[in-house]
Amino acid sequence: MKKIALLVGALLLSACSTQKSTISTTPDVALPQGVSFVETQHPAAGKAEIPYSKYRLDNGLTVILSPDHSDPLVHVDVTYHVGSAREKIGRSGFAHFFEHMMFQGSEHVGDQQHFKIVTEAGGSLNGTTNRDRTNYFETVPSNQLEKMLWLESDRMGFLVNAVSQRKFEIQRDTVKNERGQNYDNRPYGLVYERIGEALYPQTHPYAWQTIGYVSDLDRVDVNDLKAFFLRWYGPNNAVLTIGGDIDKEQTLQWVNKYFGSVPKGPAVVDAAKQPVTLPSDRFITLQDRIRQPMLMMAFPTKYRGDKSEASVDALASILGDGKNSILYQKLVKPQKAIDAGAFQDCGELSCTLYIYAMGDAGDKGNLKPIYDDVMNILSEFKTDGVKQDQLDAIMGQAEAGTVYALQSVSGKVSQLAANQTYYDQPDRLQLELEQLRQVTPDSVMKVFNQFVADKPKVALSVVPKGKTDLAARPVNFTPEKRELPVYPKITDAQLDVREPKDNFDRSIMPATTAAVSATMPSLYQFDLANGVPVLGTVSSETPTVVIKVDFPAGNRYVNLGQEGLAGLTADMLGEGTTLHTSEALQQELDKLGSSISFSAGTEHASLIITSLSKNVQATLDLANEMLFKPAFNDSDFARLKKQTLQSLIYSHQKPSWAASQATRDVLYKGSLYSRDNEGSLASINSITLDQVKQFYQTHYAVKNANVIVVGDRTQDQMKQDLAFLSRVAGTPSQTAPMKPAAGKYSEPSKQSIYLVDQPNAPQSIIRLVRTGMTFDATGDLFLTQLANYNLAGNFNSRINQNLREDKGFTYGASGGAYGGKETGVIVFSAQVRADSTGASIHEFIKEMQHYSKDGMTEPELDFMRLAVGQQDALNYETPAQKAGLLSTMVDYSLQPDFIAKQAHLVSSVSLNTLNKQAAQWFNPKDYQIIVVGDVKTIEPQLKKLGIAIKKLEVSR
Repeated sequence: MKKIALLVGALLLSACSTQKSTISTTPDVALPQGVSFVETQHPAAGKAEIPYSKYRLDNGLTVILSPDHSDPLVHVDVTYHVGSAREKIGRSGFAHFFEHMMFQGSEHVGDQQHFKIVTEAGGSLNGTTNRDRTNYFETVPSNQLEKMLWLESDRMGFLVNAVSQRKFEIQRDTVKNERGQNYDNRPYGLVYERIGEALYPQTHPYAWQTIGYVSDLDRVDVNDLKAFFLRWYGPNNAVLTIGGDIDKEQTLQWVNKYFGSVPKGPAVVDAAKQPVTLPSDRFITLQDRIRQPMLMMAFPTKYRGDKSEASVDALASILGDGKNSILYQKLVKPQKAIDAGAFQDCGELSCTLYIYAMGDAGDKGNLKPIYDDVMNILSEFKTDGVKQDQLDAIMGQAEAGTVYALQSVSGKVSQLAANQTYYDQPDRLQLELEQLRQVTPDSVMKVFNQFVADKPKVALSVVPKGKTDLAARPVNFTPEKRELPVYPKITDAQLDVREPKDNFDRSIMPATTAAVSATMPSLYQFDLANGVPVLGTVSSETPTVVIKVDFPAGNRYVNLGQEGLAGLTADMLGEGTTLHTSEALQQELDKLGSSISFSAGTEHASLIITSLSKNVQATLDLANEMLFKPAFNDSDFARLKKQTLQSLIYSHQKPSWAASQATRDVLYKGSLYSRDNEGSLASINSITLDQVKQFYQTHYAVKNANVIVVGDRTQDQMKQDLAFLSRVAGTPSQTAPMKPAAGKYSEPSKQSIYLVDQPNAPQSIIRLVRTGMTFDATGDLFLTQLANYNLAGNFNSRINQNLREDKGFTYGASGGAYGGKETGVIVFSAQVRADSTGASIHEFIKEMQHYSKDGMTEPELDFMRLAVGQQDALNYETPAQKAGLLSTMVDYSLQPDFIAKQAHLVSSVSLNTLNKQAAQWFNPKDYQIIVVGDVKTIEPQLKKLGIAIKKLEVSR
């Protein structure tokens, strides 16, 4: 879904400047033979544009470079203009399948080595697939750029011959596990699949989801996938975008060396636009393992880039984005629904406006009156129309959204790559701004009447199994059975394999240039007049400010039986003041492009303020009011309490919640650590508004707070800006509150399997858990985390390679050691196919047993040193990342040199030291085993393990 805020904001930035960006068609650097220059954009001062230079190789590959020397990192993105929309009926899921296959090695990159090479370089990587494109990307220290280009070019030019039937079968199992985890075993996970089947004809490329149907993947073989790759993954159907700390001339030489020899693929023609229309309303119903019914309505609109798009985005925002939206005001606030909203989802071929509303788990869960209410709201909207101040608020949000989107190199590269792929124009902000300037109340009403008012739609009712009487309307539409063509078998001889012919030895991986390292930002410290400490750093890459104020008001300060009180108190601080309603405050914040939020964590409750630098003072005036003059209205409390209860019911439907609560019940029974910090139905029901007020008075004393600042403001400016926190009048003034005693707990001495029943679940969640160490930055916990890196701490770790890549049991398996101020925990986990539950536990135990006994190898130690040693170069790029770093320092009283000390440990720690940590902490006999799944399916498997089984009812 496109964010209209991102686009409109650039309008405000550019409107204040009469300067125009410069597009040059004169080459800006020396060009290697085989590389053509297209254009360079130099943004004008004060304009929201991204600088770039565009080139094209003789084989058709488009190359976009965007230098940014603010941090020692680069982001590489290869986007192929192919997604599920290029698939054929009965051949769904191919594009997504190849997202997996592209990480399995190519002719010069060994099996499973792509992840390992990037991880060893200190980088991160992934790939994503949607209906219209697939992209692969890496963020790495800047000294690793040539190696990334070698990797990406090898899988573009040398993948097919490295794709084996064995790899195909393993990744087919992985895709099935991904579908099970993210669709079939997730509440509401099949919503868009059902809507797509009803919204589109079965031959429409959007009629199936990107993940595809398992039955389609079961019918094909490896040659079908190879043929798909050879058709769509040529350089002439790709965009290579590189941003960050690069030298353009050197980068072009590398690009030409590694990509220039890749042969051009078959010609690609843009697919025809295929917006849909419906003859009449289509009502469908999905029965799911849920408690809260949901209504989702889909109205067909046009397609990405149509002149109506911006106005429909504005319509969606007015209808259903935020507290001032119509659906919130008329459905959520009067408690007719627990959630409601609207958004437009746009693709190249067609777009859809979605309107949704969720009923509660009680009497108001019937979707019939909710549907009637939504239709009445739309009818009233047709009469009431749109007010200009609604558009003004959207534009205010947008200004900030545009600036924030430019805070990271990866964000800028992603925009350039997507725009080039869809429009052959990397930076479209100014063109889209011209469209947004035309968004008026009249244009919004025009698209409303064109696409929504009295127009046919798909209306999906998601109801609990066996509760079809709760549906909005009876089912009147059933998709036709898919008519699957018979495709001829593809032989090896029919594959048009095209491989590069190089003048260098591609089997030699490029060497790395001089190492880069992260440096601690330059910090400043001062105390406010009332002694409140402030830790900050100046960050001037974007004109923004982040302020975080932490109070000793987290869940750990809540007494037994009042779980959820910290969260309710934080929520109430966002519900208006004695001077303004929450809606009025939100309207002002939207116009400023600022945000103010309160949230409760384990130790702290936090006030988080984000603002454009020019609007800091106006934003802090609103924060002052919200912090010191909360309204605490009875009606707001009643509504928030009801919403919190429904939120708990929603989260308790997830198998991941059951696994987390089972972990707490098993390890920390009898202590406060066994509690769900969000609360239980009983505890939330018992909380009163007076208790909220008292918690606020006791725990939100400013003199007990800590303040973090990151932004484009000097230390002296921030002293003036934060003066409001020195107020005494109206400020709670108690001494620092005491934490309730945690209580004693006793971890079970004998290993057992604790089995939580989730009837008919297609997958099981497995966790091996034990208590661990409290937090430290350079002590035993940090060393244990280093020791775990090769066991379960990265994609190429032993456990993930075993369960995912070798056995095909899971979409992913991982583990880690985590420490807080008072206790710690070590967790190894995976979500696996139900029929492989017992076998998966066996493999966990085997890997942990071997590792705790024999430890890691010297090559694994070397891999860990390289991977962890360079990661920090990527960790402190954005203001939010810097604020997180400073918060950790304050929370745990860390000195600024702790990063350097960690780096020294990584480079110098001995194999023997880490293996001692592994022997102490990773013995599987010390772990309790949590399993959440279908008991009737998995219990017979578990009995074969010879470990005692205990049925567990998680506390809710």
